[in-house]
Amino acid sequence: MGDNNQESVKYELLDSSVKTIIQKAQAIREKAYCPYSKFAVGAALLCEDGTIVDGCNVENVSYGLTICAERAAICKAISQEQKSFKCIAICAEMEDYFVSPCGACRQVLAEFNTGMEVYLCKPNNDIVKTSVTKLLPLSFTPNWVSFST
Repeated sequence: MGDNNQESVKYELLDSSVKTIIQKAQAIREKAYCPYSKFAVGAALLCEDGTIVDGCNVENVSYGLTICAERAAICKAISQEQKSFKCIAICAEMEDYFVSPCGACRQVLAEFNTGMEVYLCKPNNDIVKTSVTKLLPLSFTPNWVSFST
């Protein structure tokens, strides 16, 4: 790999809950709305209580308004009163490369858990494991900020 921020893992050796979120991310990827780029992404969050929440990317003709799969999953989770996340699986296909979250998604993930495990996977079950901390070192998080009332 050549990248110290990610480690290759074998699907067969993963915990069953991680296998499940990978399967969910792969499945929801098929529902992505991506008529412009044809670049489908699926994500699935494992909440601390064991709930799994998924999301897919939703493109817009005005590209800046596109919603990434990771943020779609987070928004869906929040609407279901979930705010504590253990890990996330993100599934996309880019041949030789693993697709990691964009900067905006990294920041949104850091809002909830900088230590969250991140599993980047391809449809063929090639997987690398990293974390929000590794993807966004020195992140700007709520514990850094003191808002006056």
